[in-house]
Amino acid sequence: MQAPSLGGVQVPRGNGSTVVRLRHGASLNDFADKIDANPASLVTVLFHLGEMATATQSLDEDTFGTLAAELGYVIEMVSAEEEDRELLGTFDIDLEAEEAGESDDDLAARPPVVTVMGHVDHGKTKLLDAIRKSDVVAGEHGGITQHIGAYQITHEHEGVERAITFIDTPGHEAFTAMRARGAQVTDIAILVVAADDGVMPQTVEAVNHAQAAGVPIVVAVNKIDVEGANPAKVRQQLTEYNLVAEEYGGDTMFVDVAAKPGIGIDDLIEAVLLTADASLDLRANPSKDARGVAIEANLDKGRGSVATVLVQSGTLHVGDAIVAGTAHGRVRAMFDEHGNSVDAALPARPVQVLGLTSVPSAGDTFLVAPDDRTARQIAEKREAAERAATLAKRRKRISLEDFDSELKKGKVESLNLILKGDVSGAVEALEDALLKIDVGEEVELRVIHRGVGAITQNDVNLATVDSAVIIGFNVKYGERVEELAEREGVDVKFYSVIYQAIEDVEAALKGMLKPEYEEVQLGTAEIRQVFRSSKFGNIAGSVVRSGSIRRNAKARVLRGGTVVGDNLTIESLRREKDDVTEVREGFECGIGLGSFNDVVEGDTIETFEMREKPRV
Repeated sequence: MQAPSLGGVQVPRGNGSTVVRLRHGASLNDFADKIDANPASLVTVLFHLGEMATATQSLDEDTFGTLAAELGYVIEMVSAEEEDRELLGTFDIDLEAEEAGESDDDLAARPPVVTVMGHVDHGKTKLLDAIRKSDVVAGEHGGITQHIGAYQITHEHEGVERAITFIDTPGHEAFTAMRARGAQVTDIAILVVAADDGVMPQTVEAVNHAQAAGVPIVVAVNKIDVEGANPAKVRQQLTEYNLVAEEYGGDTMFVDVAAKPGIGIDDLIEAVLLTADASLDLRANPSKDARGVAIEANLDKGRGSVATVLVQSGTLHVGDAIVAGTAHGRVRAMFDEHGNSVDAALPARPVQVLGLTSVPSAGDTFLVAPDDRTARQIAEKREAAERAATLAKRRKRISLEDFDSELKKGKVESLNLILKGDVSGAVEALEDALLKIDVGEEVELRVIHRGVGAITQNDVNLATVDSAVIIGFNVKYGERVEELAEREGVDVKFYSVIYQAIEDVEAALKGMLKPEYEEVQLGTAEIRQVFRSSKFGNIAGSVVRSGSIRRNAKARVLRGGTVVGDNLTIESLRREKDDVTEVREGFECGIGLGSFNDVVEGDTIETFEMREKPRV
């Protein structure tokens, strides 16, 4: 229905409850497309509402809300994931319905996908090399393996040849970066701990990241052949982090290994397969178009864009039209980790793919499109949406201040915290104190990671994934981390007094963390003469001594430095015979304070306003 709006502009109007779904970072053009309006008319309407914007400018949720309310619509902002689902839906690609429609007969067993994590110098890379050498297939090919970011080995388990896929990016940084992009790749994590060194800070980080992702952990106690090795101590230390060995009555498998001489490698692979069989239902449908994740990608001089992809379901064939993030193309060729050409890649199979027009990012999901044109259109729309979302101001994920309002909306059930401090003792003391806060059963406090040292990019990545608040105790940002935290909208709080941190977190949990306000002086005026008026009461003939005096500003009256009237308002302000809104320093004026008449010559009128004090 066309109806005149502000300024006589013709725009289609809603009925007051018509819902319009927009992504974060959308522009007036996007809104106009949804309601079949002319973007220029929306620019005009917005101008009459006191907001200036161009048709292509990314706007925030509040601005859209103002415009929508005027036109009879209700705005619903959608997440990037929802938006991508809707985008794919326009091309008749519904991944959720596809999965829901699969029966048990369609699913076949697939190999587990394993990531190796642990502290620096505890032998992650050596262990990966030892596992690779144990591969019976690699032996047949002379053990030549090129680096493609992931590889698959085969191992005889209970008389059956079983495959295992290893993500060849040691460390939890890549693991968390992928999770931050919404890619759940890993099925099982191998935690490498040196028997002569024990649990170290990065070991704890790795445990926290794996547990936050809900990934089963197999512990490889490495370097058992070196002097001073104490595997029992490692088992004891890890019980503090809810990793209890099976021999101690727990459910975590610990395997003693020595990567250099190759001791215990077969036992470790057996432990991975046993954990996979006991804890996970690893099945996928191979009889459909491939879906998966890009693990890493680079630009090769001779071959163009080369991406390592991990097929998660379906089968990828040479010749398929694929789209990975904002990259698209047709699969020209595929290679395995040995450099051999591959025609088809089944679920959990990592392959190198040639043929993409650009380089995707690590963690980008990929899917097979019906044809080249569809793949190109999906990639182009994703790229445009990504660009707009970057331009728009990112909304904070969660902060202590807005935790209570988010809780009331039912958006959060727990407050996730990441604690970083200058010494481990302070971090432990802070964690103990925080976990003792009792706020009932409505909400829980979870410390998903704690560590010593500056706040790192990895901390921000983890906070991004799990909507956590980072608390820094006597530490600051690492290099280039502040920019990342701002870009990702992660709330970071710094404290030097432990009780302040406890009070703020407790107040957030109890919904009591109100904004702090401070008084800011606007101006002062000296009363030179008092005029009596039967209509307006006493009028203070004054001269402005500093700043400015504004009508409707808060005021107080001082006499000899003592407050004689407080919580007053400048109700009338005249200069000569004219009513004015503001009088600046050096000028004379008449000030009326409403019903307050106790003013005498020589008094000082002080005006002020309350401004929200930014928390530091």
